[in-house]
Amino acid sequence: MTARIQTFPLGNADTLRLDLANDRKILIDFADMRGEDDDDKRCDLPAELRRDLKKSGRDNFDAVCITHTDRDHCKGFADFFWLDHAKAYQGEGRIRIDELWVPAAAILEENLKDDARVVRAEARHRLREGRGIRIFSYPDRLKSWMDKEGLDYESRKNLIVDAGQLVPGYSIDGPERAEFFVHCPFAWRQDENNTVVRNEDSIVMHVTFVEGNRQSRLLLASDVDHETLSQIVQTSRKHHNEHRLCWDVMKLPHHCSYRSLGPERGENETAPVSDVKWLFEDARKEGSFIVSPSYPIPEKGADDDNDQPPHRQAAKYHRRISDECDGEFRVTMEHPSKAIPKPFAYKITVLGVAYEVVAPMVSGEASSTPLRAG
Repeated sequence: MTARIQTFPLGNADTLRLDLANDRKILIDFADMRGEDDDDKRCDLPAELRRDLKKSGRDNFDAVCITHTDRDHCKGFADFFWLDHAKAYQGEGRIRIDELWVPAAAILEENLKDDARVVRAEARHRLREGRGIRIFSYPDRLKSWMDKEGLDYESRKNLIVDAGQLVPGYSIDGPERAEFFVHCPFAWRQDENNTVVRNEDSIVMHVTFVEGNRQSRLLLASDVDHETLSQIVQTSRKHHNEHRLCWDVMKLPHHCSYRSLGPERGENETAPVSDVKWLFEDARKEGSFIVSPSYPIPEKGADDDNDQPPHRQAAKYHRRISDECDGEFRVTMEHPSKAIPKPFAYKITVLGVAYEVVAPMVSGEASSTPLRAG
């Protein structure tokens, strides 16, 4: 099987599915954002995922990663998945999670509501049970919480992965032909702040795929801002891990917000700070792809006072640098058109990354355009 990166038009929300070479399926976030209005152009995420699972003859994901517990990353979690911590979330038709990936913040944060609260309850239950969970980062605050819960760290340390480490169970030399390198969250910052900042304490990962002798790379940037991206770049340089920031496909952070580039929006184009400029211009490969999981980019003057992304100034930067490297900038709610956005995917091949258009639901087939990245 050839690995694929599947995206979904969900408005300003994240869900991305990775189909690995050995048929393992990894879901990065789950945001069921579509409303009951027939005019809602966002896709029916549960239906899309169920259709794919049925085609694969399964009712589970090998891993579900909730990068952080904001609504646009976990809405509908309680309705869609079979959850171990309470019978209320079990029953026919629910999708099982073999391994749940969450940041330490999802364990530690208090006063959560709705699906975020359910994510926390499931993660805490699995950590108590010592199975089916992967915690990203190990701040002292997590150790203190475990001590209060009477949980032995030594018996559960295999469930925790820190920044600068690979996620266990995946290898470019193994049958999955993929590995996950963790860039964020930083344990030290959570201890220094003594609080949870969801976006900045979210999971940022670099995925390397191998097909034949070719490596293709995906950077999953969650919702972090330019300061956190700069810290990731600086830390990678310090530990000689710059290669872990090279990318062929970038899942853009925070729905094309200018704050992921720099502190100022700019009148016509957002200027990135130096480390972020290096990440977006020097670490990207020729013919690479940027994906903005967002609503269509607003026209000039139409929404310039809106603090919420997407920001046209940030999009202008991403479009310009994509044109300069023969790459592409795609917005999930704009392809193939703003009127009828559809899921789209990238296929990992021996020659690089190919953009793949998902055909209408009736056929379930797909076709690839010529290769761009690699």
